[in-house]
Amino acid sequence: MGAQTKGNTQKNGKKKLTKKQRRKRKIILFIIEAVVVLILLAGVYIWQKLQKVEHEDPLEEEQVSINKMDKKTKEILEDYTNIAIFGLDNRDTGTYASGNSDCIMIASINNDTKEVKLVSVYRDTYLAVDEEESSAGSFLYRKVNSAYGRGGAKNAVKALNRNLDLDIVQYISVDFKALTNVIDALGGIELDITSAEAANMNGQNANAFEDYIEENMKVTGKTSSHVSAGLQTVDGVQATAYCRIRSTAGDDFKRTERQRTVISKMIEKAKKADILTLNRIVDEVLGDVSTSLTSMQILDYAKSLMEYELVDTHGFPFELATGSYGSKGDLVVAADLEQNVKQLHEYLFGTADYEPSNTVVKISEKVKNETGVTAESATRIDNPLDDDDSVSSELPTEGDSTSN
Repeated sequence: MGAQTKGNTQKNGKKKLTKKQRRKRKIILFIIEAVVVLILLAGVYIWQKLQKVEHEDPLEEEQVSINKMDKKTKEILEDYTNIAIFGLDNRDTGTYASGNSDCIMIASINNDTKEVKLVSVYRDTYLAVDEEESSAGSFLYRKVNSAYGRGGAKNAVKALNRNLDLDIVQYISVDFKALTNVIDALGGIELDITSAEAANMNGQNANAFEDYIEENMKVTGKTSSHVSAGLQTVDGVQATAYCRIRSTAGDDFKRTERQRTVISKMIEKAKKADILTLNRIVDEVLGDVSTSLTSMQILDYAKSLMEYELVDTHGFPFELATGSYGSKGDLVVAADLEQNVKQLHEYLFGTADYEPSNTVVKISEKVKNETGVTAESATRIDNPLDDDDSVSSELPTEGDSTSN
């Protein structure tokens, strides 16, 4: 009985598909096509959202004052991605080209483990914030938060690299509105607020500079209310007010701790959020962000969100002194910047034998000469490398280290 007589083989010897098999193949092809179309549509949808972000030109290494480093240090830093985060104290939301940076953070990401450490650089730290036009190779020394106002994010990144021996080429800048919107999109976050903090947020403390909640409502156009002490879920306006407190014991040191607490709470909640909530966050916040990251880089980080883990946060300098330094104003001064940078690299990258660059050594010497602060002058030691991880001196009293 020849195969040809049954009509279910082809002349080339291959077996013909039955009607049922052809129908099944069409269904499978249709499903594959549908999935491909959905993926493409999702990609276009996400891409369109990302176009709302204010993307600045990518920063090149030669533009951001990366100090000369030895081969070993370069190889170690290649295993990490360091991103600068600037929170701008601008009453005019959506303005990212100027203004002092009220919040300065470095997010250091271990590319292999996806572990993240956050370091707050105290805004009043006395550092080399810009190059002096009158003298090649010399720097202008001011509070580090003024670096942003002197040249935007690019100059602020340069200041971090120059003073801390880092290799940052990426940054994210946000203002009050962005922080407020993303917290609201998350449904708020839980904070344990002290009575002193509540009084400052509400403008009810004689030492409070202003009613932060009332001001945040005016800036963002959102409605909120004053808070009471205790554990509670706060909205975006209230959480932003919490981040801005600077008149309680601990001053700017405590304020940066509050800022890191809020970011930690946001990350915890975002990792548990459903797709609709994450979509709301994207809609609410992307238009209020300025960054050097490309859309593709943002997508890469977003798709790996669940893999990242915030393992620790801390403030910098680790060892410091505070006080009023004449015309320079109230400052935070690293008690030996060179030693602090060594400790920073050990904390972030595990390099116990790190030797700072010549640039950092020179800046450290200049800071010591101008302020008189040495390693022995430290009035606050909060070193994450210490076994007990404790503050070994009294926190400064109100007004010791920060200005408005």
